[in-house]
Amino acid sequence: EAVAEKGTLVIGAAIDYAPAEFRADDLQTAIGYDVDLGKALGNVLGLESEVSAAEFASLLPGIGTQYDVGISSFTITEERTASYNMIAYIQVGSSYAVKTGNPDGFDPDAICGQTIAVQNGTWQHEDLDARSAECTEAGEEAVDVMVYGSQSDVTTNVIGSRAIAFHADSTVADYSVAMTNDQLEVVGGIRDSEPQGIVVPQDDEELTLAMQAAMQHLMDDGTWEAILESWGPADAALTTADIYPQS
Repeated sequence: EAVAEKGTLVIGAAIDYAPAEFRADDLQTAIGYDVDLGKALGNVLGLESEVSAAEFASLLPGIGTQYDVGISSFTITEERTASYNMIAYIQVGSSYAVKTGNPDGFDPDAICGQTIAVQNGTWQHEDLDARSAECTEAGEEAVDVMVYGSQSDVTTNVIGSRAIAFHADSTVADYSVAMTNDQLEVVGGIRDSEPQGIVVPQDDEELTLAMQAAMQHLMDDGTWEAILESWGPADAALTTADIYPQS
């Protein structure tokens, strides 16, 4: 009711994670499949959709205060669903990308001691930190995790050889390869595929159910698959808008 009264659905997003959410050529307009999804959800609910941009790591604390919901490639994890409701809408894996030809012989299965770039606060950031700890526990050299606030900085620093590889969503890695004129390539394929979700305040059952119903409607009528197809990864679309945490 509170969202309906103001007439605008404010969506928190880090618009530097192409093709999910990023800036158009004017460097202002938010575009991408998550952005298109936000607009479609607003249409179903009879609302305008407004993307409010911030660095990824700062988005979750603002859900329920600065933002009504978050739609920004949030992998569904137990840590996140302990504090927020999440509505599944896409299944995305992780990939490593390196300079074309893999000149340094990077092996995704042997990352101890390697310098790897990643966007701050992402699931891949958490994964690299955990794997680095495993390296040191095993008596090997820690992963040199280079953390950046934006994916564009992550990509730039691999192309510029400051990092040997980056770790990101598989959709993001594939798009980076295409948009850098094949200066990069994915190695090791897609790993650790997990659902991503729309983030809603856990104490707002009405908004959670409204977002779930709207998302399910877009899945059922083919709109969601069509949005993804326009950006490339149509096969990543889920068909059931499950709510997490699940009882």
